[in-house]
Amino acid sequence: MPIWDKYFSAEDKAIYDACGWGARGGLGTRPAVLIVDVNNAFVGDKDEPIADSMKKWRSSCGPVAWRALPAIQALIRSARDRRVPIVYTTGMEKRADGFDRGSWAYKNPRHKEDRLTVVPGMRGSDIVRQIAPEQHDIVILKPKASAFHGTPLIDYLNDLHVDSLIVCGTVTSGCVRATVVDASSYNYRVALVEECTFDRFEVSHAINLFDMNAKYADVISLVEATDYLATVESGLYDDKIAFPLRESATR
Repeated sequence: MPIWDKYFSAEDKAIYDACGWGARGGLGTRPAVLIVDVNNAFVGDKDEPIADSMKKWRSSCGPVAWRALPAIQALIRSARDRRVPIVYTTGMEKRADGFDRGSWAYKNPRHKEDRLTVVPGMRGSDIVRQIAPEQHDIVILKPKASAFHGTPLIDYLNDLHVDSLIVCGTVTSGCVRATVVDASSYNYRVALVEECTFDRFEVSHAINLFDMNAKYADVISLVEATDYLATVESGLYDDKIAFPLRESATR
């Protein structure tokens, strides 16, 4: 049963069925994996209650982030086995005066706190070490919610002739949704891996998964994602990216 089912009445479901939304869009043959903002600011430095984590990282998602990490690691392993590009996003470091936060500051007066270092040796914008990018991966520093806005992401995807994006990360209702909507707007085929995606609030997570599944992406399981990646022709991107050889990729 989809996670969003309990939030919708039979009448709600009938209305969406009548509209025709929610069909499977499917994926193409040249995918990339896109991991949105799984950094210290959203995950925290350890698995602990969200209220405790937010004392150090005000944007922390707490335990739900730590439950998602093993699934994200599994997705990464599957992509690396087939030499599929992995793109990470994280926020750009901001100016001390907060000027370049722009509209982010309109809705959150605490935005300047993001520059504070609360755990020595850890920056909020750093991708968490459990899924740290490797040298051949692509890292996008973004100024706004969408991974596409004001970044070279679409240039890189076009250069690689990518036709499909497998998306995961955080938060479901914010940067993930903005990225998925833009990806769909650019006519990419999009899948969103449920176990690899997280938000602070279950209701925000569930309703936004429903919306994206209805209109912009296929919400799929980790098993579906890894099964699909296993069918991808290995070596599609070798002319562009110097992937390291891995034992499973040489079989």
